[in-house]
Amino acid sequence: MTAVLDKPGRRAPWAAPRRPVWEEPPTRAGLAGKGLVLTLACVAVLFPLWIVVVTSLSSRRTIDEAGGLVMVPHGITFVAYRELLGGGQVTRAAVVSVLVTAVGTLFSMAVSVLCAYGLSRSGSLGHRWILMTLMATMFFSAGLIPTYLLVQTLGLTDSYLALILPSAVSVFNILVLRGFFMGISPELIDSARIDGAGDLRILWRIVMPLSRAVLAVITLFYAVGYWSAWFNASLYLNDQDMMPLQNVMIQLVQKQEAPVGLGQAIKTGELSGLAVQMAVMVMALLPVAVLSPFVQKHFRKGMLTGAVKG
Repeated sequence: MTAVLDKPGRRAPWAAPRRPVWEEPPTRAGLAGKGLVLTLACVAVLFPLWIVVVTSLSSRRTIDEAGGLVMVPHGITFVAYRELLGGGQVTRAAVVSVLVTAVGTLFSMAVSVLCAYGLSRSGSLGHRWILMTLMATMFFSAGLIPTYLLVQTLGLTDSYLALILPSAVSVFNILVLRGFFMGISPELIDSARIDGAGDLRILWRIVMPLSRAVLAVITLFYAVGYWSAWFNASLYLNDQDMMPLQNVMIQLVQKQEAPVGLGQAIKTGELSGLAVQMAVMVMALLPVAVLSPFVQKHFRKGMLTGAVKG
């Protein structure tokens, strides 16, 4: 819009008001600057991943010639992945991580959704005191030693339950779900109650379908947390065969111990230890990289998909 001026640099009183800066169309310089910043950000994120992937696919000779990490692919080989997926500790650790992530995410989501829905109903029994108790745990905790003694007393050490139960519920995720559930129109809930629906049916047939976006996001949070967790396993598990993938990856990166079957291949020169380390990193990052694009649409989806007529 062309501004109307009665004097140089002064807008006429009868002219239309100028729009805010953020509503003005971007200039060519602004578009070029945004493109440059986004390009640099993408390069800063993708370049380390590129190095990790290329190094995991490089032969021992290529890694030796590069003096370590490889940036330019040459002599691509899948020996590291074939050895890792051919059996042994790494394959077993990957299976453990997948099962713990799947079972733990389902359990955490079930508990979080039920707790958040109960706390979102103002008439539920003791919801205020329960909410205050949950919020207090965000600021105060018993500490590491009492937690370990509790897990040991319950007989959960050297058990896969020790990887799920101590960190099964996040109060922050419950509060996010509660806030979303409270935003659902009360008319929908009341109309369902008039039709004879109970709380569980209302939650399953009305609340959860309207909350797909936030449920997908919280599910991703829990899944990534279980997949990336390593501290509980190092604390509560003593059996090396029960270790998840993240703990095996730490051992490889720190060169503390090579998995059975790979140690001899590395010693004989058939396989580069650095390629194995990078391959395990790729395997650890792959599930998150694959699932994230499918959840992005829920981030963009926005708020409720339903509405109240009338």
